[in-house]
Amino acid sequence: MEDRRGTRRLGRLRPRTALIWIAAVVVVLVAVDVVLVSLALGRTAPGDHREPGPIPTYTSTPAPTAPATPGASATPSASASAGSADAASGRRLLSAVDSREAWRASSTSCSAAQAVLEHSVDGGATWVTVPLAEDVRSVTGLRASAGSVSILAGVGKDCTPTVRTSADGGDTWIAGKAGAAGAGISGSSLQLATGSVDAPCADPVDAYQGQYTTVVACASEVQWRSGTGAWVGVPLTGILAIADAGSTYALARVGSSTCDGVEIVRLPATAVTSRTPVTPIGCWSDGGSAAPVAIDMAGTALWAWAGDETAVSGNGGASW
Repeated sequence: MEDRRGTRRLGRLRPRTALIWIAAVVVVLVAVDVVLVSLALGRTAPGDHREPGPIPTYTSTPAPTAPATPGASATPSASASAGSADAASGRRLLSAVDSREAWRASSTSCSAAQAVLEHSVDGGATWVTVPLAEDVRSVTGLRASAGSVSILAGVGKDCTPTVRTSADGGDTWIAGKAGAAGAGISGSSLQLATGSVDAPCADPVDAYQGQYTTVVACASEVQWRSGTGAWVGVPLTGILAIADAGSTYALARVGSSTCDGVEIVRLPATAVTSRTPVTPIGCWSDGGSAAPVAIDMAGTALWAWAGDETAVSGNGGASW
């Protein structure tokens, strides 16, 4: 009987001992957990004498900023305007799309600051600068339409003549077709659709190549030719800019005795001889009387740019 009582007593002690061991293990686990949490907080919390480190972020290359929409506040500063580059070459470029929209640039030299191209959609009241690629050192030709704009650019350190065309307002540019940007002037050479040719005078002021004829403004005359034929000189001083007017060429002239400003005259586009007369059309008195000057026509709208002034005549230059 005593032996059986002893057996029962031992059975009661074993559960109690197990509970003590379990409790000890729990205490140890809790202590370890507290230590680990303390270490983690010590690593992530800022120190007493330093700022918290930045939270890392991962982003893709930012998309380029969209070009500004032309508006009343869109006029660029003088340092960014096409007119500020005139001193390098004394030549301006202007290409009209219609009576409201036009593009303009200054024909800078390769040694000058990067060329500037501008766009207006409000009749020239404001102009927005259109970025060009960093390798564009000069712009010597410009021609625009409702769907695209092309430039004849001097590219790279050698200013290699290169035609580039944009169909999205200047956001992107691709290689353009020869002649798409019209005629360009580089020193005493003309850059035409057929390639580079010698100019008919030492210091050409402006040049225009149409589908069949080419006209060059020189110091004391206008030179005209059909196709690749011989040049024909028409004595006429003060011509600074040329525009295609359909069956005639519109010429911007300064120094006329009948116009204190920019006079617009017309020269026939075909069958020109040394005695072909020009026809006076009108006088833009607000245009000043000194170079550089640029003009272009779109339908009956004649755009003119001289000094800080831009104007549009709705009747081809007869009135402003």
